[in-house]
Amino acid sequence: MPTKSSSSSSVPPLNKYLASTEKKTRDKAIKTLSVFLSDETRDELPKSEMTKLWKGIFYCFWMSDKPLVQQALASELAELVLTTTNSSSKLSFLNGFWETMVREWNGIDRLRLDKYLMLVRRFVNVSFRVLIRQDWDFKICQEYNTILSHQDGPLCASDGRVPVGLVYHIADVYLEELEKALRSSTRDTIKPVPLALILSPFFNLAAQTPLGTIYQHLQSSLFDPLLLSCSSSKVTSEDENDGETRARKRRRVNGGSSDMYPSMISNACLDNASIEVKLPVSDLRKKILRRLFEVASQAETRDANRRKIYALWKAENDDEDDTDEE
Repeated sequence: MPTKSSSSSSVPPLNKYLASTEKKTRDKAIKTLSVFLSDETRDELPKSEMTKLWKGIFYCFWMSDKPLVQQALASELAELVLTTTNSSSKLSFLNGFWETMVREWNGIDRLRLDKYLMLVRRFVNVSFRVLIRQDWDFKICQEYNTILSHQDGPLCASDGRVPVGLVYHIADVYLEELEKALRSSTRDTIKPVPLALILSPFFNLAAQTPLGTIYQHLQSSLFDPLLLSCSSSKVTSEDENDGETRARKRRRVNGGSSDMYPSMISNACLDNASIEVKLPVSDLRKKILRRLFEVASQAETRDANRRKIYALWKAENDDEDDTDEE
C-alpha cells in the first residue's frame, strides 16, 4: 500500500484500500490517511480530491460489520478531524463529510442505517470540539455554519435533495453533543458558547423550509428543549412543590428535564465569544426568543413558518409571564 503522496496537494491513492473487504487492509489505509492529514507540509486538498477521499472513507465505514468495530471506527474517523494541521483543513474535511452524507444517505440500507446515525453523532461532537479549541472564533463558527447551510449541506432549506431523515437526526443530537463536548473539554477555561450563532443554521432552516414536518421537528427536538432548560433552571427548590408550571413546560417536550444542558446554558453568550460575556440564564432565554422573532420577521421567511415562529415566541413569552406572576 502506498504511504507517500507524489504531490503535497494530492491524497495517496487509498480508495481501493479503504473499501477493501479485508479489515486489516482498511485499518492500514486509515492509519496512512491519518499520517497524511497530520503532515504540516502538505497543501490543502482541492475539493475534487476531498470528494474522492470521502467516497473511499464512506465505503470503508460501509464495510465495517460488527458493533464494536463500527463504534471504534466511527470514533477513529471523527478523530481524523483533529489530526489535521489547521482550522482551514479541519473545515474542509468536515465539509467533505457533510456533503458525502447528503449525497449518499438515501442509498444506505436499513441494516446499515444505525451505524451511519452513530457516525453523524460522532462528527457533530467532534465539530464542537474543534470550535471549542478555537475558542468559538466568530469567523470559524460562521464558516462551519456555511458548511451546514450551503447548497449540498445538510441544513440547506432550498436543496430538495437533502434527506429529511438526516436533518431530523442532526437536530435530535445537536444540543446533546454540544453538552457532551463541553463536559469533556480539558481546557482550564472555556469561553461562552455563542448559542444564537451556532444555532443560526437551524433558525434559518425553520424560517425557510417548505416542509412543515421539518419545522415541527426542529421545534420539538431543538427549540422547545432549549427554552425549557433555560426556563426550568430558574425554578427554585421552594417552587418544586407547586409543579403546575413545570408540568406544563415538561409536557411540551415530552418529559424534558431542566438538567439536560447545564454546561451549555450556564456558560453561553449570543453571538461572539471574543467580545461578549456569559449571560444570566433568564437573559439568554429572552435573547434567544428575540432572535427567533427577528428571524421570523425577515422578508425571506415563508409566511406559514413565520406564523409558527411567532406562535412559539408568543407562547414562550406567555409562559414567562405566568412564571413571573407565580
